[in-house]
Amino acid sequence: MRKDIIVETATHETRIAMLEDNHLVELLVERPEHERVVGNICKGVVTAVIPSIQAAFVDIGMDKAAFLQASDVTGGADWIDFDDDENQDSGSGRSRDREYRIQEMVKEGQEIVVQITKESIGTKGPRVTSQISLPGRFLVLVPHANYVGVSRRIDDWSEKRRLRDLARSLKSDDFGVIVRTAALGKSDSELKNDLKQLTKISKNIEKQVGNTSAPAMIHKDVEMTSGMIRDLFTPDIDSVIIDSKAVYKEILAYLKGVAPQLRSRVHMYDGTAPVFDAYGIENEIGKALHRKVWLKNGGYILIEPTEALVTIDVNSGRYAGSKGHEETVYQTNLEACAEVARQLRLRDIGGIIVIDFIDMEDRGNRRQVHQEMEKVMAHDRARTRMSKEISEFGLIEMTRQRIRPSLLFTFSEACPVCDGTGRIMSRLTMVTQIGRWLKRAKPGLRERRLKLKVHPTVALSLNENGREKLVNLQDEYKMQLQIEEDPFLHVEEFRVFSGKRDLDVTDEFK
Repeated sequence: MRKDIIVETATHETRIAMLEDNHLVELLVERPEHERVVGNICKGVVTAVIPSIQAAFVDIGMDKAAFLQASDVTGGADWIDFDDDENQDSGSGRSRDREYRIQEMVKEGQEIVVQITKESIGTKGPRVTSQISLPGRFLVLVPHANYVGVSRRIDDWSEKRRLRDLARSLKSDDFGVIVRTAALGKSDSELKNDLKQLTKISKNIEKQVGNTSAPAMIHKDVEMTSGMIRDLFTPDIDSVIIDSKAVYKEILAYLKGVAPQLRSRVHMYDGTAPVFDAYGIENEIGKALHRKVWLKNGGYILIEPTEALVTIDVNSGRYAGSKGHEETVYQTNLEACAEVARQLRLRDIGGIIVIDFIDMEDRGNRRQVHQEMEKVMAHDRARTRMSKEISEFGLIEMTRQRIRPSLLFTFSEACPVCDGTGRIMSRLTMVTQIGRWLKRAKPGLRERRLKLKVHPTVALSLNENGREKLVNLQDEYKMQLQIEEDPFLHVEEFRVFSGKRDLDVTDEFK
C-alpha cells in the first residue's frame, strides 16, 4: 500500500492530509484561533471535587475547566501494557480496573500539574491527566515513574526484547520509558540522543513548575507540522509533499538530526494549482461533510452524529446482485466495512459508534463481515474496542479514541434555524401554534384587531389557497389579523402586536 502525506499551508490554517493508495484517509487541521492543545502541560488549580462521578475539575487558564478522572491521577493506574503514542495520548497505557477515590487524591484549591489528552469538544472542557509523558521520535519519557514499556505494535519478539533491554540500560530510576514503534531497528546512539533531548525538556518543565503561578501553561507541545513529522513520518511513508518553502526547509533540518535517510522522500510542491486540488483532496473533504456516502457497487452508508453516539446505517441502495438476496446483502456489508473504517479516520469520529449492517441470515456471512471489520480497523492509529460479534439485530458496537473535535465540528457549525437537529417545525404546525395563542389570549384581550409578525414562509402558508387558513383563524376566534412578514424572525417564532397601541403582547399570553 502506498502512503503519502500532503501538507498545505496558509495564513489562516494549516492542513495535513494522509493518502493511502491515493485515497484520503486522515485530515489534520490547525487554525491560529484554535491551536492544538493536546500534549500541552499546565499547572492548574482544582476548583471542584465530585465524588459521585469520581472526577475533579481543574482551572488550567482556559475558557472551560478541565476534567480530571480519578483513574488519570498519578498513582491511580497499574501499568501492564503500552500502546503506541501516535495520537499524543502518550501517558495512556492499559490499566486494570480498580477502585479509586478522587477525594483522597486531590483536594479543592490544590495546585496540580496536568497534561491535556483531549481537546475541548462542544460544551465539555478539555480532558487532562496528571500522568505526565513527553513523546520523542523513538521514545516516550514518563517523569516520576520507573518502568519500561514497548509498543504493542512491535510484534517481533527478538526486536522487542532488544529495545526493552536497551531502554533499561539508558534510563535512570526517576523516570519511565516507553519505546515507540518508530524505534524499530534503530541503533543505541539514536535512542540515546532521543532520550537525552527528552530528559532536557523534562528538567526544564520541573524548573517551570517551581517558578510559575497557577493557572498557567508551562510546556507547549510541538506545533502540528512538526508533530506530524515526529508521529506520522515513519519508514512506510513513501513521500511528503509540501507547498511551503519555509516548512520544507524546517522539516529537512529536523530530519537531518533524527532520520536523515527519510530526507529524500520530502518534496517541494511546484505545481500552479493548489496542492489539495492537484491531489483531489479538496473534493474528498467536501464529501466528508455529507451524511450519505456512496459505495462503488451502488450501496451507501448514512452517518448520523448525535450527542451520545454516532450511528452508521448500511443500505443496499441501487445495488442488485445476480446471486440472490443474501449474497447481495453480504457483498454490500463487506464493501461497507472498508468505507466505514475510512470515514471514521477521515472524519475523526470518536466516542461510541453503532454500525447497523443489513440483516444477514447466514451466520458464516455475519462472522466474515465482523472479521473484515476487525481487519480494516487495524489500520486506525486511534485506539478502538469492538463488540466480539454482530448482534442478532445486525449491529456492531465500538468505541474509538476521541482526542479532538470531529471534522464535522471543525468545518461546520450548527444551523441557526434548526439548531443542528436538521428539522424545523412545519408551517402547518406554526399555524396551529398561532391558533392556540389566540385561543389562550381571547378572554384577556379587549381588542379584536391584531398585527401578526411571522417569518415569510409562515406568511405564505397563511395566505395560500386564497387566504383560507387566515380566514379560518379570524372566523374561529372572532379577530382581525394583519399579517406582516419579518425575515429576521426565526421560522418557528411569531410576534403579536396590539392594533391600537402597537404594543407587543405575545409574552402576556404564552
